[in-house]
Amino acid sequence: MTVPVVRLANVSRVFEGSPPVVALNEANLEINQGDYLAIVGPSGSGKSTLLHLLGLLDRASSGVYYLDGIDTADLSERDRAGLRAHRIGFVFQSFHLLGHRTAVENVMLADVYRRDGQRRRRERAVASLERVGLGHRIDAFPTTLSGGERQRVAVARALTGEPSLLLADEPTGNLDSVTSEQILDLFDHLHQGGLTVAVITHDLDVSERAERHVRIQDGQLTQPIESAAARGSSGGGPGGGRSVVPR
Repeated sequence: MTVPVVRLANVSRVFEGSPPVVALNEANLEINQGDYLAIVGPSGSGKSTLLHLLGLLDRASSGVYYLDGIDTADLSERDRAGLRAHRIGFVFQSFHLLGHRTAVENVMLADVYRRDGQRRRRERAVASLERVGLGHRIDAFPTTLSGGERQRVAVARALTGEPSLLLADEPTGNLDSVTSEQILDLFDHLHQGGLTVAVITHDLDVSERAERHVRIQDGQLTQPIESAAARGSSGGGPGGGRSVVPR
């Protein structure tokens, strides 16, 4: 039996205060190998909390999070950092590139936990940039790149460690509509190549690309929301095959 890439079992995150704030309430979620999942919700719904938990940037107050079958609850911060570096690739809305480093140097930074030499790290970084269509821009600085190119560098950086999960947070939020489509086309291509992708978004056009959808609202995770891809495979229906995701 295949182990899910992600399994959340009754996971909650409560922030202390008077009264306490329940940011995530007994969430249950599985993401399987090869899934393309959209987690949809408005601002303040708990998306950021869920992202931080999935990315091992924060710990659950209760419940269990398994990543590739590993119980992450009792891991040390060092072990969590190592697991995060090797199993999760992050793509953020704001790119998070260092302006004084070239594209290939930015991608190489994702490999700091490997003990390989500089040459091998550069080879992997170049291969990742070629994978996202930027092999001709490896020595360019971020200030000379378009928004779409900068996001491709960020995707390449996320891919260089061959992660189990590509975790994208509002990946088109700083891009125009044409460039957004290009980045989403890239995600489609990576998913078709077998990569497991989870996109956290409030944008229905972004979520439409995914095959599975769940919704988060007031810290409650609900599923499933039927995807356009699922309906399209069964002949579609009213509404021209577009996904109906509650606002």
